[in-house]
Amino acid sequence: MSEQQRPPRMSTGVPGCDEILDGGLVAGRCYLIGGSAGAGKTIFSLQWLRAGLQRHEKCLYITLCEPGPEIIRNVSGFGWDLAQIAIMDLSPSGIELADDPGEYHIFPPGEVESAPLWKSIYDAVRSARPDRLVIDSVTQLRYLATDEYQFRKNILALVNFLNGSGTTSLLAFDPTEMVRDTSVALAVDGVIRLSKDISAGLGIGLRSLEVEKLRGSGFMSGRHPMRITGNGMHVFPHRIEHTGTLNPGDQMMSSGITELDQLLGGGLESGTTTLLTGPTGTGKSTLGTQFLAHHARRSRAVLFTFEEPASFIMARSRGIGAPIDDVVASGALKIVRINPIELYPDEFLAAIRDAVEIDGCTMVMIDSLRGYLFAMEEFGKPQAHIHNMVTYLSRNGVSTLLINEVEHITSTSLKATDLGVSHLADNIILLRYAEYAGQVIKIVGCLKKRIGNFQPELRQMKVSASGIEISEKLQHLQGILTGVPGFKQTD
Repeated sequence: MSEQQRPPRMSTGVPGCDEILDGGLVAGRCYLIGGSAGAGKTIFSLQWLRAGLQRHEKCLYITLCEPGPEIIRNVSGFGWDLAQIAIMDLSPSGIELADDPGEYHIFPPGEVESAPLWKSIYDAVRSARPDRLVIDSVTQLRYLATDEYQFRKNILALVNFLNGSGTTSLLAFDPTEMVRDTSVALAVDGVIRLSKDISAGLGIGLRSLEVEKLRGSGFMSGRHPMRITGNGMHVFPHRIEHTGTLNPGDQMMSSGITELDQLLGGGLESGTTTLLTGPTGTGKSTLGTQFLAHHARRSRAVLFTFEEPASFIMARSRGIGAPIDDVVASGALKIVRINPIELYPDEFLAAIRDAVEIDGCTMVMIDSLRGYLFAMEEFGKPQAHIHNMVTYLSRNGVSTLLINEVEHITSTSLKATDLGVSHLADNIILLRYAEYAGQVIKIVGCLKKRIGNFQPELRQMKVSASGIEISEKLQHLQGILTGVPGFKQTD
Protein backbone atom coordinates (compact mmCIF):
# COMPACT_ATOMS: atom_id res chain seq x y z
CA MET A 1 0.00 0.00 0.00
CA SER A 2 1.43 3.38 -1.02
CA GLU A 3 1.75 6.25 1.46
CA GLN A 4 -1.08 8.08 -0.32
CA GLN A 5 -3.40 5.09 0.19
CA ARG A 6 -2.47 4.55 3.83
CA PRO A 7 -5.15 5.74 6.24
CA PRO A 8 -4.03 8.36 8.77
CA ARG A 9 -2.37 7.00 11.90
CA MET A 10 -2.44 8.00 15.53
CA SER A 11 0.71 7.51 17.60
CA THR A 12 0.18 5.48 20.76
CA GLY A 13 2.81 7.47 22.66
CA VAL A 14 4.23 4.15 23.89
CA PRO A 15 7.86 3.71 22.76
CA GLY A 16 8.15 0.71 20.45
CA CYS A 17 4.41 0.22 20.03
CA ASP A 18 3.97 2.29 16.87
CA GLU A 19 6.50 0.10 15.08
CA ILE A 20 4.47 -2.98 16.02
CA LEU A 21 1.31 -1.29 14.72
CA ASP A 22 2.96 -0.30 11.42
CA GLY A 23 2.89 3.38 12.35
CA GLY A 24 0.18 3.57 15.01
CA LEU A 25 -3.56 3.04 15.35
CA VAL A 26 -5.71 3.78 12.30
CA ALA A 27 -7.62 6.97 13.07
CA GLY A 28 -11.40 6.97 13.49
CA ARG A 29 -11.68 3.33 14.56
CA CYS A 30 -12.49 1.45 17.74
CA TYR A 31 -10.00 -0.81 19.52
CA LEU A 32 -10.13 -3.22 22.41
CA ILE A 33 -7.33 -3.35 24.95
CA GLY A 34 -7.47 -6.45 27.15
CA GLY A 35 -5.50 -7.47 30.19
CA SER A 36 -5.93 -8.68 33.73
CA ALA A 37 -5.76 -6.36 36.73
CA GLY A 38 -2.32 -4.75 36.91
CA ALA A 39 -1.39 -5.59 33.31
CA GLY A 40 -1.14 -1.90 32.38
CA LYS A 41 -4.38 -1.08 30.56
CA THR A 42 -4.83 2.27 32.32
CA ILE A 43 -1.20 3.28 31.82
CA PHE A 44 -1.33 2.40 28.11
CA SER A 45 -4.60 4.30 27.71
CA LEU A 46 -3.32 7.45 29.44
CA GLN A 47 -0.07 7.43 27.43
CA TRP A 48 -2.18 7.21 24.30
CA LEU A 49 -4.29 10.17 25.42
CA ARG A 50 -1.17 12.19 26.35
CA ALA A 51 0.18 11.58 22.84
CA GLY A 52 -3.06 13.11 21.57
CA LEU A 53 -2.59 16.19 23.74
CA GLN A 54 0.80 16.77 22.13
CA ARG A 55 -1.01 16.90 18.78
CA HIS A 56 -3.61 19.35 20.21
CA GLU A 57 -6.38 16.75 20.04
CA LYS A 58 -9.42 16.57 22.33
CA CYS A 59 -9.16 13.68 24.77
CA LEU A 60 -11.87 12.11 26.94
CA TYR A 61 -11.45 9.40 29.57
CA ILE A 62 -14.66 7.75 30.81
CA THR A 63 -14.14 5.63 33.91
CA LEU A 64 -16.83 3.17 34.95
CA CYS A 65 -14.95 1.44 37.78
CA GLU A 66 -12.11 3.38 39.36
CA PRO A 67 -12.93 6.90 40.61
CA GLY A 68 -11.31 9.70 38.62
CA PRO A 69 -9.25 11.10 41.53
CA GLU A 70 -7.86 7.62 42.19
CA ILE A 71 -6.71 7.30 38.57
CA ILE A 72 -4.84 10.61 38.79
CA ARG A 73 -3.31 9.62 42.13
CA ASN A 74 -2.21 6.19 40.90
CA VAL A 75 -0.25 7.58 37.93
CA SER A 76 1.19 10.56 39.81
CA GLY A 77 4.51 8.72 40.09
CA PHE A 78 5.07 9.19 36.37
CA GLY A 79 4.93 12.97 36.71
CA TRP A 80 2.23 13.22 34.05
CA ASP A 81 0.08 16.33 33.73
CA LEU A 82 -3.46 15.12 33.04
CA ALA A 83 -5.15 18.49 33.47
CA GLN A 84 -6.00 18.77 29.76
CA ILE A 85 -7.62 15.31 29.64
CA ALA A 86 -11.35 15.44 30.32
CA ILE A 87 -12.13 12.67 32.83
CA MET A 88 -15.78 11.71 33.18
CA ASP A 89 -16.37 9.70 36.34
CA LEU A 90 -19.26 7.24 35.97
CA SER A 91 -17.94 4.93 38.68
CA PRO A 92 -20.06 4.14 41.75
CA SER A 93 -19.48 7.01 44.18
CA GLY A 94 -18.29 6.08 47.65
CA ILE A 95 -20.51 8.78 49.21
CA GLU A 96 -23.61 7.60 47.42
CA LEU A 97 -22.98 4.00 48.44
CA ALA A 98 -22.54 5.04 52.08
CA ASP A 99 -25.91 6.79 52.08
CA ASP A 100 -27.69 4.13 50.04
CA PRO A 101 -26.20 0.65 49.53
CA GLY A 102 -28.13 0.43 46.27
CA GLU A 103 -29.41 -3.12 46.70
CA TYR A 104 -32.30 -4.03 44.41
CA HIS A 105 -34.74 -6.57 45.81
CA ILE A 106 -37.40 -6.39 43.07
CA PHE A 107 -35.59 -5.45 39.85
CA PRO A 108 -32.26 -6.81 38.56
CA PRO A 109 -29.42 -4.24 38.67
CA GLY A 110 -29.15 -4.23 34.89
CA GLU A 111 -32.71 -3.00 34.44
CA VAL A 112 -32.13 -0.12 36.88
CA GLU A 113 -28.58 1.01 36.11
CA SER A 114 -27.71 -0.18 32.60
CA ALA A 115 -29.81 2.18 30.43
CA PRO A 116 -28.78 5.41 32.21
CA LEU A 117 -25.12 4.37 32.02
CA TRP A 118 -25.23 3.72 28.28
CA LYS A 119 -27.04 7.03 27.77
CA SER A 120 -24.44 8.88 29.83
CA ILE A 121 -21.67 7.55 27.57
CA TYR A 122 -23.49 8.63 24.41
CA ASP A 123 -24.25 12.07 25.87
CA ALA A 124 -20.59 12.53 26.94
CA VAL A 125 -19.26 11.73 23.47
CA ARG A 126 -21.81 13.98 21.75
CA SER A 127 -20.98 16.83 24.12
CA ALA A 128 -17.18 16.55 24.15
CA ARG A 129 -16.72 15.41 20.52
CA PRO A 130 -13.30 13.94 21.40
CA ASP A 131 -10.64 12.91 18.92
CA ARG A 132 -9.47 10.23 21.35
CA LEU A 133 -11.69 8.36 23.77
CA VAL A 134 -11.02 5.74 26.45
CA ILE A 135 -13.79 3.77 28.16
CA ASP A 136 -12.46 1.92 31.20
CA SER A 137 -13.85 -0.61 31.39
CA VAL A 138 -16.43 -2.19 29.14
CA THR A 139 -16.41 -5.17 31.51
CA GLN A 140 -18.59 -3.13 33.87
CA LEU A 141 -21.19 -2.76 31.13
CA ARG A 142 -21.09 -6.51 30.61
CA TYR A 143 -21.83 -7.10 34.31
CA LEU A 144 -24.84 -4.76 34.17
CA ALA A 145 -26.37 -6.36 31.08
CA THR A 146 -29.57 -8.34 31.67
CA ASP A 147 -28.45 -10.99 29.18
CA GLU A 148 -25.77 -11.60 26.54
CA TYR A 149 -28.05 -10.60 23.68
CA GLN A 150 -28.73 -7.14 25.13
CA PHE A 151 -25.02 -6.58 25.79
CA ARG A 152 -24.02 -7.60 22.27
CA LYS A 153 -26.69 -5.40 20.74
CA ASN A 154 -25.64 -2.41 22.86
CA ILE A 155 -21.90 -2.86 22.29
CA LEU A 156 -22.34 -3.16 18.51
CA ALA A 157 -24.45 0.00 18.55
CA LEU A 158 -21.79 1.82 20.61
CA VAL A 159 -18.93 0.79 18.29
CA ASN A 160 -20.92 1.88 15.22
CA PHE A 161 -21.74 5.18 16.91
CA LEU A 162 -18.11 5.86 17.85
CA ASN A 163 -16.82 4.98 14.38
CA GLY A 164 -19.52 7.14 12.82
CA SER A 165 -18.53 10.09 14.99
CA GLY A 166 -14.92 9.94 13.78
CA THR A 167 -13.63 9.27 17.28
CA THR A 168 -10.69 6.92 17.78
CA SER A 169 -11.57 4.80 20.79
CA LEU A 170 -9.94 2.40 23.23
CA LEU A 171 -12.26 0.06 25.13
CA ALA A 172 -10.68 -1.71 28.11
CA PHE A 173 -11.94 -5.24 28.72
CA ASP A 174 -11.16 -8.10 31.10
CA PRO A 175 -9.52 -11.07 29.33
CA THR A 176 -11.76 -13.65 31.02
CA GLU A 177 -14.81 -11.89 29.61
CA MET A 178 -13.11 -11.73 26.19
CA VAL A 179 -12.87 -15.52 26.21
CA ARG A 180 -16.45 -15.97 27.38
CA ASP A 181 -17.97 -13.37 25.09
CA THR A 182 -16.27 -12.78 21.72
CA SER A 183 -18.84 -10.24 20.52
CA VAL A 184 -16.74 -7.25 21.62
CA ALA A 185 -13.60 -8.55 19.89
CA LEU A 186 -15.60 -9.16 16.73
CA ALA A 187 -17.17 -5.69 16.80
CA VAL A 188 -14.01 -3.63 17.19
CA ASP A 189 -11.38 -2.96 14.53
CA GLY A 190 -8.40 -4.10 16.57
CA VAL A 191 -7.47 -6.05 19.67
CA ILE A 192 -4.38 -5.40 21.79
CA ARG A 193 -3.68 -7.78 24.66
CA LEU A 194 -1.42 -7.00 27.63
CA SER A 195 -0.12 -10.00 29.59
CA LYS A 196 1.50 -10.36 32.99
CA ASP A 197 3.15 -13.63 34.01
CA ILE A 198 5.72 -14.93 36.49
CA SER A 199 8.84 -16.69 35.21
CA ALA A 200 9.05 -20.17 36.71
CA GLY A 201 12.80 -20.34 36.16
CA LEU A 202 13.90 -16.80 37.05
CA GLY A 203 11.17 -15.92 39.56
CA ILE A 204 10.58 -12.48 38.02
CA GLY A 205 7.58 -10.78 36.45
CA LEU A 206 7.24 -10.97 32.67
CA ARG A 207 5.12 -8.47 30.77
CA SER A 208 4.24 -8.51 27.09
CA LEU A 209 2.04 -6.90 24.46
CA GLU A 210 0.41 -8.74 21.58
CA VAL A 211 -1.67 -7.44 18.69
CA GLU A 212 -4.33 -10.03 17.91
CA LYS A 213 -6.24 -8.09 15.29
CA LEU A 214 -5.85 -4.85 13.31
CA ARG A 215 -8.28 -4.23 10.47
CA GLY A 216 -7.01 -2.28 7.50
CA SER A 217 -3.36 -2.55 8.49
CA GLY A 218 -0.45 -4.91 8.80
CA PHE A 219 1.22 -5.36 12.15
CA MET A 220 4.16 -7.14 13.74
CA SER A 221 2.89 -10.45 15.07
CA GLY A 222 4.16 -12.22 18.17
CA ARG A 223 4.47 -11.41 21.85
CA HIS A 224 6.53 -8.29 22.41
CA PRO A 225 8.18 -7.83 25.82
CA MET A 226 7.12 -4.75 27.72
CA ARG A 227 8.16 -2.85 30.83
CA ILE A 228 6.49 -0.28 33.04
CA THR A 229 9.20 2.18 34.04
CA GLY A 230 9.27 5.49 35.88
CA ASN A 231 8.35 7.17 32.59
CA GLY A 232 5.47 4.88 31.73
CA MET A 233 5.18 1.90 29.42
CA HIS A 234 7.93 0.85 26.99
CA VAL A 235 7.55 -2.00 24.47
CA PHE A 236 10.44 -3.82 22.79
CA PRO A 237 9.33 -5.11 19.37
CA HIS A 238 10.23 -8.70 18.60
CA ARG A 239 11.93 -7.96 15.32
CA ILE A 240 12.82 -10.77 12.95
CA GLU A 241 16.07 -9.61 11.40
CA HIS A 242 16.39 -10.39 7.70
CA THR A 243 19.68 -10.91 5.94
CA GLY A 244 20.68 -8.22 3.50
CA THR A 245 23.64 -7.60 1.23
CA LEU A 246 26.78 -8.52 3.13
CA ASN A 247 30.15 -7.11 2.11
CA PRO A 248 32.64 -8.27 4.74
CA GLY A 249 36.35 -7.96 4.33
CA ASP A 250 36.61 -4.28 3.35
CA GLN A 251 38.99 -3.71 6.27
CA MET A 252 41.24 -5.93 8.33
CA MET A 253 40.71 -5.82 12.10
CA SER A 254 44.14 -6.08 13.76
CA SER A 255 44.61 -7.33 17.32
CA GLY A 256 47.67 -5.16 17.83
CA ILE A 257 49.73 -8.33 18.43
CA THR A 258 51.94 -9.12 15.44
CA GLU A 259 52.21 -12.86 16.03
CA LEU A 260 48.45 -13.26 16.52
CA ASP A 261 47.72 -11.29 13.35
CA GLN A 262 50.12 -13.57 11.48
CA LEU A 263 48.26 -16.61 12.77
CA LEU A 264 44.99 -15.06 11.54
CA GLY A 265 46.32 -14.20 8.09
CA GLY A 266 46.56 -10.50 8.86
CA GLY A 267 43.70 -10.18 11.33
CA LEU A 268 39.90 -10.48 11.26
CA GLU A 269 37.89 -9.17 8.33
CA SER A 270 35.48 -6.37 9.22
CA GLY A 271 31.83 -7.29 9.45
CA THR A 272 32.53 -10.90 10.40
CA THR A 273 31.53 -12.84 13.49
CA THR A 274 34.32 -14.39 15.55
CA LEU A 275 33.88 -17.06 18.21
CA LEU A 276 36.57 -17.13 20.91
CA THR A 277 36.06 -20.46 22.61
CA GLY A 278 37.74 -22.45 25.35
CA PRO A 279 37.63 -23.44 29.02
CA THR A 280 37.44 -20.90 31.81
CA GLY A 281 40.64 -18.96 32.49
CA THR A 282 42.29 -19.52 29.12
CA GLY A 283 42.22 -15.79 28.28
CA LYS A 284 39.19 -15.52 26.00
CA SER A 285 37.91 -12.28 27.51
CA THR A 286 41.44 -10.85 27.71
CA LEU A 287 42.08 -11.60 24.04
CA GLY A 288 38.68 -10.22 23.00
CA THR A 289 39.26 -7.04 24.99
CA GLN A 290 42.62 -6.68 23.20
CA PHE A 291 40.79 -6.62 19.84
CA LEU A 292 38.21 -4.14 21.18
CA ALA A 293 40.75 -1.73 22.64
CA HIS A 294 42.91 -1.74 19.50
CA HIS A 295 39.81 -1.12 17.36
CA ALA A 296 38.53 1.64 19.68
CA ARG A 297 41.67 3.69 19.08
CA ARG A 298 40.43 4.42 15.55
CA SER A 299 36.70 3.75 15.77
CA ARG A 300 34.08 2.93 18.42
CA ALA A 301 33.37 -0.36 20.18
CA VAL A 302 31.16 -1.74 22.93
CA LEU A 303 31.48 -4.66 25.33
CA PHE A 304 28.33 -6.20 26.80
CA THR A 305 29.38 -8.26 29.80
CA PHE A 306 27.07 -10.68 31.59
CA GLU A 307 29.66 -11.74 34.11
CA GLU A 308 32.28 -9.16 35.10
CA PRO A 309 31.81 -5.51 36.12
CA ALA A 310 33.66 -2.85 34.15
CA SER A 311 36.06 -2.21 37.05
CA PHE A 312 37.29 -5.83 36.94
CA ILE A 313 37.84 -5.71 33.17
CA MET A 314 39.77 -2.46 33.39
CA ALA A 315 41.85 -3.71 36.34
CA ARG A 316 42.77 -6.89 34.46
CA SER A 317 43.84 -4.87 31.44
CA ARG A 318 46.06 -2.72 33.61
CA GLY A 319 47.48 -5.86 35.21
CA ILE A 320 48.77 -7.21 31.90
CA GLY A 321 50.29 -3.92 30.82
CA ALA A 322 47.57 -3.12 28.28
CA PRO A 323 45.37 -0.52 30.03
CA ILE A 324 42.12 0.51 28.41
CA ASP A 325 41.35 3.42 30.74
CA ASP A 326 42.01 6.02 28.04
CA VAL A 327 39.63 4.58 25.44
CA VAL A 328 36.94 4.00 28.07
CA ALA A 329 37.30 7.56 29.38
CA SER A 330 37.08 8.98 25.86
CA GLY A 331 33.88 7.01 25.16
CA ALA A 332 35.41 5.17 22.22
CA LEU A 333 35.06 1.90 24.18
CA LYS A 334 31.90 1.44 26.18
CA ILE A 335 31.50 -1.34 28.75
CA VAL A 336 27.92 -2.26 29.64
CA ARG A 337 27.28 -4.63 32.55
CA ILE A 338 24.17 -6.76 32.06
CA ASN A 339 22.38 -8.45 34.94
CA PRO A 340 21.22 -11.78 33.47
CA ILE A 341 17.73 -11.51 34.98
CA GLU A 342 17.09 -7.87 34.07
CA LEU A 343 16.66 -7.91 30.29
CA TYR A 344 14.39 -9.55 27.75
CA PRO A 345 16.11 -10.81 24.55
CA ASP A 346 14.43 -8.10 22.47
CA GLU A 347 15.35 -5.49 25.07
CA PHE A 348 18.98 -6.58 24.82
CA LEU A 349 18.83 -6.47 21.02
CA ALA A 350 17.41 -2.94 21.30
CA ALA A 351 20.47 -1.96 23.39
CA ILE A 352 22.74 -3.39 20.70
CA ARG A 353 20.86 -1.50 18.00
CA ASP A 354 21.26 1.75 19.96
CA ALA A 355 25.01 1.11 20.31
CA VAL A 356 25.31 0.60 16.56
CA GLU A 357 22.82 3.13 15.17
CA ILE A 358 23.11 5.90 17.77
CA ASP A 359 26.60 5.52 19.25
CA GLY A 360 28.19 4.43 15.97
CA CYS A 361 29.92 1.30 17.32
CA THR A 362 31.47 -0.87 14.60
CA MET A 363 32.69 -3.67 16.88
CA VAL A 364 30.58 -5.47 19.49
CA MET A 365 31.69 -8.09 21.99
CA ILE A 366 29.34 -10.36 23.98
CA ASP A 367 30.92 -11.87 27.09
CA SER A 368 29.74 -14.52 27.32
CA LEU A 369 27.34 -16.78 25.46
CA ARG A 370 26.97 -18.79 28.66
CA GLY A 371 25.70 -15.70 30.47
CA TYR A 372 23.45 -14.89 27.52
CA LEU A 373 22.05 -18.42 27.66
CA PHE A 374 21.26 -18.07 31.36
CA ALA A 375 19.53 -14.75 30.77
CA MET A 376 17.49 -15.70 27.74
CA GLU A 377 16.54 -19.38 28.09
CA GLU A 378 13.20 -18.40 29.69
CA PHE A 379 12.13 -16.71 26.44
CA GLY A 380 12.42 -19.57 23.96
CA LYS A 381 15.47 -21.11 22.36
CA PRO A 382 18.52 -18.88 23.01
CA GLN A 383 20.02 -20.12 19.75
CA ALA A 384 17.21 -18.41 17.83
CA HIS A 385 17.84 -15.11 19.63
CA ILE A 386 21.61 -15.40 19.06
CA HIS A 387 20.97 -16.02 15.36
CA ASN A 388 18.71 -12.97 15.21
CA MET A 389 21.35 -10.83 16.93
CA VAL A 390 24.21 -12.01 14.70
CA THR A 391 22.07 -11.48 11.59
CA TYR A 392 21.45 -7.86 12.55
CA LEU A 393 25.12 -7.15 13.31
CA SER A 394 26.35 -8.82 10.12
CA ARG A 395 23.84 -6.97 7.98
CA ASN A 396 25.09 -3.68 9.39
CA GLY A 397 28.74 -4.50 8.80
CA VAL A 398 29.58 -4.73 12.51
CA SER A 399 32.49 -6.91 13.61
CA THR A 400 31.26 -9.23 16.36
CA LEU A 401 33.19 -11.10 19.03
CA LEU A 402 31.37 -13.89 20.90
CA ILE A 403 33.04 -15.31 24.01
CA ASN A 404 32.13 -18.95 24.60
CA GLU A 405 33.07 -21.13 27.54
CA VAL A 406 33.29 -24.90 27.11
CA GLU A 407 32.85 -27.20 30.09
CA HIS A 408 35.87 -29.50 29.79
CA ILE A 409 39.35 -28.24 30.58
CA THR A 410 40.95 -31.00 28.51
CA SER A 411 39.22 -33.61 26.37
CA THR A 412 39.81 -35.87 23.41
CA SER A 413 36.40 -34.86 21.98
CA LEU A 414 36.94 -31.32 20.76
CA LYS A 415 33.88 -29.04 20.56
CA ALA A 416 33.88 -25.43 19.46
CA THR A 417 30.77 -24.78 21.55
CA ASP A 418 28.23 -26.71 23.60
CA LEU A 419 25.43 -24.38 22.46
CA GLY A 420 25.20 -25.44 18.82
CA VAL A 421 25.89 -21.98 17.39
CA SER A 422 29.35 -22.49 15.88
CA HIS A 423 27.80 -22.41 12.38
CA LEU A 424 27.06 -18.70 12.92
CA ALA A 425 30.74 -17.86 13.29
CA ASP A 426 32.83 -16.77 10.33
CA ASN A 427 35.98 -17.21 12.41
CA ILE A 428 36.72 -19.56 15.31
CA ILE A 429 39.69 -18.94 17.62
CA LEU A 430 40.34 -21.84 19.96
CA LEU A 431 42.05 -21.51 23.33
CA ARG A 432 43.01 -24.65 25.25
CA TYR A 433 44.96 -25.87 28.24
CA ALA A 434 47.73 -28.39 27.85
CA GLU A 435 49.99 -30.11 30.37
CA TYR A 436 53.61 -30.06 29.32
CA ALA A 437 56.75 -30.77 31.34
CA GLY A 438 54.83 -30.58 34.62
CA GLN A 439 53.36 -27.20 33.72
CA VAL A 440 49.94 -26.02 32.52
CA ILE A 441 50.28 -23.97 29.33
CA LYS A 442 47.72 -22.13 27.20
CA ILE A 443 47.35 -22.86 23.51
CA VAL A 444 45.78 -20.67 20.81
CA GLY A 445 44.87 -21.61 17.26
CA CYS A 446 42.49 -20.69 14.45
CA LEU A 447 40.04 -23.46 13.51
CA LYS A 448 37.96 -21.65 10.92
CA LYS A 449 38.03 -18.57 8.73
CA ARG A 450 35.45 -18.15 6.00
CA ILE A 451 37.23 -15.27 4.30
CA GLY A 452 40.95 -15.17 3.65
CA ASN A 453 43.74 -17.46 4.70
CA PHE A 454 45.08 -18.33 8.13
CA GLN A 455 47.89 -20.41 9.48
CA PRO A 456 46.58 -23.82 10.61
CA GLU A 457 48.98 -24.12 13.50
CA LEU A 458 48.98 -24.01 17.27
CA ARG A 459 50.95 -21.54 19.36
CA GLN A 460 51.46 -20.96 23.03
CA MET A 461 49.86 -17.88 24.56
CA LYS A 462 51.28 -16.28 27.69
CA VAL A 463 49.47 -13.56 29.64
CA SER A 464 51.73 -11.68 32.03
CA ALA A 465 52.39 -8.21 33.37
CA SER A 466 54.14 -7.50 30.08
CA GLY A 467 51.00 -8.18 28.06
CA ILE A 468 49.88 -11.00 25.75
CA GLU A 469 52.67 -12.94 24.10
CA ILE A 470 52.16 -15.41 21.25
CA SER A 471 54.95 -17.90 20.57
CA GLU A 472 56.10 -19.41 17.31
CA LYS A 473 54.52 -22.61 16.05
CA LEU A 474 54.76 -25.50 18.51
CA GLN A 475 56.27 -27.74 15.85
CA HIS A 476 58.08 -30.15 18.20
CA LEU A 477 54.90 -31.20 20.03
CA GLN A 478 52.01 -33.44 19.02
CA GLY A 479 48.72 -34.37 20.68
CA ILE A 480 48.29 -30.81 21.97
CA LEU A 481 44.51 -30.79 21.58
CA THR A 482 44.16 -33.84 23.81
CA GLY A 483 45.58 -31.76 26.64
CA VAL A 484 48.66 -33.94 27.14
CA PRO A 485 51.13 -33.27 24.32
CA GLY A 486 54.30 -35.21 23.71
CA PHE A 487 57.44 -34.71 21.66
CA LYS A 488 57.04 -35.19 17.94
CA GLN A 489 59.47 -37.73 16.57
CA THR A 490 61.69 -36.37 13.84
CA ASP A 491 63.76 -38.28 11.33
